[in-house]
Amino acid sequence: MAEAEGDDRDRRVIKNAPKAWKADIWAHFGFYEVNGKLDKSYAVCKICHTKIKHVGNTTNFTNHVDRWHPELASTITTTQKVDTSQPRIDESLVSTLPHNSERAKRITRSVACFIAKDLRPYSVVENAGFRHMLKTIEPRYKLPTRATFSDSALPALYKETKAKVMESMCKARRVAITSDAWTSVATESYVTITSHYISEDWKIVSHVLQTRAVYESHTGAHMARLLLDVVEEWQLTDKSVVLVTDNAANMISAAEIGKFPHVKCFAHTLNLAAQRALKLPAVSRLLGRVRRISAYFHRSTKAKHLFEENQRVVLKLTSPLKLITDVATRWNSAHDMMERFLQLQAAVHATLLSPALNVDESDIVTLSRADLANVEEVVKTLKPVKDATVFMSEESSPTVSLIAPVYAQLLQSMSDTIGDQPLIRDVKNAIKTDLLKRYNSEAEKKILHTSSALDPRFKGLPFLTEEERLDVSAGVTSEAASLEEYARKQRTEADEAPGRTGSSGTKEELLSVDDNVSDSAGPSAPKRRASSLLLSLLGPAFINDTSEPAVQKAQDAAEEKSPEQRDKASIYRQMRGIPKKMTSSGQIVYKRMEHEENRRGCFTPEAASPTPEPTLILP
Repeated sequence: MAEAEGDDRDRRVIKNAPKAWKADIWAHFGFYEVNGKLDKSYAVCKICHTKIKHVGNTTNFTNHVDRWHPELASTITTTQKVDTSQPRIDESLVSTLPHNSERAKRITRSVACFIAKDLRPYSVVENAGFRHMLKTIEPRYKLPTRATFSDSALPALYKETKAKVMESMCKARRVAITSDAWTSVATESYVTITSHYISEDWKIVSHVLQTRAVYESHTGAHMARLLLDVVEEWQLTDKSVVLVTDNAANMISAAEIGKFPHVKCFAHTLNLAAQRALKLPAVSRLLGRVRRISAYFHRSTKAKHLFEENQRVVLKLTSPLKLITDVATRWNSAHDMMERFLQLQAAVHATLLSPALNVDESDIVTLSRADLANVEEVVKTLKPVKDATVFMSEESSPTVSLIAPVYAQLLQSMSDTIGDQPLIRDVKNAIKTDLLKRYNSEAEKKILHTSSALDPRFKGLPFLTEEERLDVSAGVTSEAASLEEYARKQRTEADEAPGRTGSSGTKEELLSVDDNVSDSAGPSAPKRRASSLLLSLLGPAFINDTSEPAVQKAQDAAEEKSPEQRDKASIYRQMRGIPKKMTSSGQIVYKRMEHEENRRGCFTPEAASPTPEPTLILP
């Protein structure tokens, strides 16, 4: 009995690991002694006496210290296995690039760009395949550790990129920002801020300024504070920033609190209207049936294979297509799901009727002829909304001047027509009702109508009433007069400056469109044809409108009233020719005015997609 108690006491004594084991972790772990020998099957923590299974490496012990004794983690150094294999002769003759050499710096920077641009984790530099690739490309290069990239390489790249972006934005006359809140798959909330402006070489430029986690509630006050911090951090306080967001109430409140000129995303507006129509009971039932068939082909490998074979045989498709399943947060996905189903319905029916599948009707509910007819009509009705969303989401060209005419045309296309089925009338009414609630404020109307008035494609403003056209023309004329007054003061100050030689130019020289300049800049650009998508949205009456511009009519009326108004009309008439020559040569004409313009830009903010803001750079 006494001997047994003595053995128990011996087990409680933690013996040190063998001296041959050099890892730092063994300073905090040991073994119990059993019958005079170390029991190496379990290591014991000297601090908390926790037994951890010993399987030949120290990973479990290091994890234990990191989790339960973090104050000791700094005393432990992670050792890597040493490659004891003898290098080949050609490898031993290759010298290692010094880490501070120009080539090594360029490679390290390229790896940092790869991590940042492709959103790769820092651990990619430890992947065997990645290291093998770099070893093949440059055997002399020694890849830094992941800590080097996270602590120095990526922060340095961010600092360098931020300086370039700020320098570029400082040259812009006006900048617009877009904001979008989203949630990651890890249920973490983020807000992304993007800037848009016109560069000196007349190109639309977009930069993602930041994507930051937001832990507090997304109230209007919090979002306004975040936006104002971004404007201050990126030195945009003097850029007359225009804000473009979705239609969320908190973002509308944030724009009001931050006193930003606010334009609501047109694509998001169209999506809200479409979603309202898709929630109608009859439409929802159709979507459910199509969705069920699509889901079946996505989960059954046998059905998927047979479906692809039927596409080759029945539809003569060389590359089989897949059915699309709609996602509530993905714009136009319901339209695309129904459209793809109609495109492949022959192959779908052939597959479902195949005896090889033994499909039970209770599992897959097929669509009747009436259902198919309704699906076709719903797709046809939603097509203008889908086309407008796609066209207005382009980043390569400004789209704010299109909002007002497209909005008006969509309202017109959603009006009831003779022959509409009850379901289609309900769909149109749902979309139209939702659209009528949007863009009703006077500030929004002013921005959108002015932008359209300055676009030669919509010079007649056919989507407005006569009274609205006169109001728009009066506003544009007033802006033109203010610009001329500012230019006159600038010329006076320049003429009075000491040491000034030469002439600064008269009003006519500065504002007129000089045909000689256009000719000297090269052959005139061919007239661009309106895109087929835009034609399908608006029709040729909008694009090829040859009627007298509404602003022109207003100027003719103004000339009959007073000399002052005649001057204003003359100013705008000369300026109105500028957008017509906005080609490579027209840019030179515009730059003759650019030094006169200063902070006003050209009446409207300059910005670009993903959501539209005003600009004078016309497609």
